[in-house]
Amino acid sequence: MLRLSRTSKVVLGVLVVVILAFMYIPLMLVVLNSFNAARIASWPVADFSLEWWGKAFASQPVRDAILNSVVVAAGATAVALVLGTLVAFALQRYSFFGQRAVNLLVVLPIALPGIVTGVALSNTYNQLLEPIGIHVGFAGLIIAHGTFCIVMVFNNVLARLRRTNPGIEEASRDLGATPWQTFRMVTFPQFRSAFIAGGILAFALSFDEVYVTIFTAPPGVDTLPLWFMNQMARPNEANVVNVVATVVILASFIPVWISQRLARDVDERG
Repeated sequence: MLRLSRTSKVVLGVLVVVILAFMYIPLMLVVLNSFNAARIASWPVADFSLEWWGKAFASQPVRDAILNSVVVAAGATAVALVLGTLVAFALQRYSFFGQRAVNLLVVLPIALPGIVTGVALSNTYNQLLEPIGIHVGFAGLIIAHGTFCIVMVFNNVLARLRRTNPGIEEASRDLGATPWQTFRMVTFPQFRSAFIAGGILAFALSFDEVYVTIFTAPPGVDTLPLWFMNQMARPNEANVVNVVATVVILASFIPVWISQRLARDVDERG
C-alpha cells in the first residue's frame, strides 16, 4: 500500500476542501436565496421568507415543466434500457461482420455536441417526416433524448456482461431451465445493478438536456431546463427559480443514494 508523507496528506486535504467548496458553495447560495424575502437574489440574505416557495408550488408553468421533463426522461430511459441492453448482448455474445463499427455508432451520439444532434434531428423531423405527413410531436422529443441515453445503458451493461461467467447459464440450461427461466433467474441478476445504474444515468442525462430539447421540442412544450432558461431573463422571478433549483438539488440525492447502494451490494458480493 502506498504511504503518503504528512506534507502530501495536508496538500491533498487542502485540495479536496477547495474543490468541494468550489462545487457546493454556489449550491448553498441557491438554497439560501430560495428563502430570500427580497424580490431579487442577493448576498448576504437580509431577511428570510417562504413567499417564493408558495409561488413556486402554485405555479402551473413550473408543474408543467417538471411533468414534461419527467415524462420525456422516463420515456427516453425506457428506450435506452431496451435498446442499450439488446445491443450490449449482441456485441458481447455474438461475433459478426462490422461488430466494431456497430460499437462505434452506438457510442458516437454521446460524443457529438448536443447542438449538432439537435440540428440533425430537427432537420429530419421538419424536412423529411413532416412533408410526408408524419408528425412526431412529443414522441419525437423522447426519441431524440433516447439517441444519446442508449449509451449510458449500453456501456454499463456491456462492462458487466464482460465480467460474467457464461458457464453459469449453460449449467442452468443443462439442468432443464427454459431460456426465459435462465434469463430471469441467472442472467439478469448478474447484470441487474449495471442495468439499474445505466437507467439512472440515462434519466439524469435526459432530465437536464438543453440543446437537443431546444431543437426538437414541440411548440409550447417546455421542459424544466427550458423553463429555467426563460425565467433567468426575468430578474424579478429569480428567487422562484432558486426554489425550483433547490427542489431539484434535494431530489438529486435519491438517485445518488440508489447508485451508492448498488455499488455497495456489488462490492459485498465480490
